[in-house]
Amino acid sequence: MRIERDGRVLTFVNGDAPINRMTLEYIDEIEQVLDDVKNDDSVRVVVFTADGEDNFSVGMDLKQLRSEAGDRGGFEAVLDQRRRVLRMLETMGKPSIATLFGYCLGGGLELPLACTFRLAATEGSKIGLPELDLGAVPAWGGSVRLTRTVGPTRALDMMLRHRMIGGPEALEIGLVSEIHPVGELKARAHELAQELAHGPRLAIRGVMDAVQATLDSDVDTALDAEREAVRACGGTPDAAEGARAFVEKRAPVFE
Repeated sequence: MRIERDGRVLTFVNGDAPINRMTLEYIDEIEQVLDDVKNDDSVRVVVFTADGEDNFSVGMDLKQLRSEAGDRGGFEAVLDQRRRVLRMLETMGKPSIATLFGYCLGGGLELPLACTFRLAATEGSKIGLPELDLGAVPAWGGSVRLTRTVGPTRALDMMLRHRMIGGPEALEIGLVSEIHPVGELKARAHELAQELAHGPRLAIRGVMDAVQATLDSDVDTALDAEREAVRACGGTPDAAEGARAFVEKRAPVFE
């Protein structure tokens, strides 16, 4: 894997083309980088993509898992790490974007499900959690996040029938927010990332924290999180600039 930086946007590129397996080392590096990124105000948005236009990822490298999991404390320890990394991704208060093209299976969908936005290729996408083919269940939180994203009926339809769906159907059921021709997908993800990266940092974090609290807790706790976000944004330079721009009828220029 390689990591690319363009201003406020950090991009993880899986370099294991054409299938782009999610190796143990791949997850190690994501964890190390995200641990720094969550406290680095210069990074505003994270993007996950892969080399080529064939496949985003076929998921975990099962051969490597079988041969090397014991050296990492066993299968449970490996799963604990994936749970920790994806939870860090969805709770760090910064938007994240995943590009879905070609095969996006198992971990190749479970990681995007922890992202804020998922963009899919109009053609050629094969998106799913086919673990039942192996007599197994999704192990990185996929059954939980897919259900929260598309609802139990559609989630069960995909998982129990181990269906792989294309970009248009993924858009129809709310699994992705946009679809684009595969040749334009990465450019669109970068465009969206730059748009988000120039928004008001504290306000974006506040909205994301409030939404996450809504998913993670009862309504009153979520409302308290939203109120804290409102307080944190009050009186900030970005808030003042937003108010001035509204009065002056111009686009705001946030810090």
